[in-house]
Amino acid sequence: MTGRLGIGMLSVFGLPPVELVELAADLGCPHISVASQGMPLVPLGYPRFSLTGDAALRNDLRAAMDGRGVTISLGDGFLVLPGSEMHSYTCDLDALAELGVPRVNVVSLDPDLGRTFDQFAALTELAAQRGIATVVEPVPGLTVTDVPTALAAREHVGRPDFQLLIDNMHLVRSGAGAADVAAIDPGHIGYAQLNDTTLRPLPQHAGKYMEEAMFERLVPGEGELPLRDILSALPREIVMEIEVPRRALALSGVGPLDRMRPCVEAARRLLSEIPSSASD
Repeated sequence: MTGRLGIGMLSVFGLPPVELVELAADLGCPHISVASQGMPLVPLGYPRFSLTGDAALRNDLRAAMDGRGVTISLGDGFLVLPGSEMHSYTCDLDALAELGVPRVNVVSLDPDLGRTFDQFAALTELAAQRGIATVVEPVPGLTVTDVPTALAAREHVGRPDFQLLIDNMHLVRSGAGAADVAAIDPGHIGYAQLNDTTLRPLPQHAGKYMEEAMFERLVPGEGELPLRDILSALPREIVMEIEVPRRALALSGVGPLDRMRPCVEAARRLLSEIPSSASD
């Protein structure tokens, strides 16, 4: 199985990782993202899991990935919190390294920007010791809220294995667009997340950005984001993770396969329209 597409863990609200591998393979997607510590974000009956603490689960996950031709493209859920130190993630990084995870994603909830940048540097070093790169995701409302701040973090860290993650919703809602992505050195972008939404929050989402981002996004092409332009500006070789959480559908009984299939089909159509991009 070849291709760039992945299924993001946020899209499936705590679906256990072996089941996520099976889902991705059934949809023809060769990548998934995982959290080392998984918990249900929506009450769908999924158990909590720990890739860090459960060696048997790691073994089962490796076997499932080998059997279905799926890899983990991103370890998610790394947070900078006030007073926390990145060394607390040592065991999580060890577990992800054992699973062959190539990169981890970090965001910050610490309002101290200088301390945030220092903690990014500490995590990048710890990850690099295990052969893992680091990406930072600019998110409106968090400490690293936009692309310029993420680029400042990259300059502070000063390492080629610290790159940016570009998420379509966060990019546009922060006031940026395709031109801003095109202006970034392609080597500074390590990962992307594909989704759609409205240009401005709908009334039911007003003042609730993180709730909207975590629980209700749109199938690519069904919203208002300039996805073709953004995709055209992104490096061709990076993984395109589909991150489209749809809580209302999940709670109405629509399973992950039926929720994600239209997203994958839409993503393939979009990529097929980008000159010289891989369409699978």
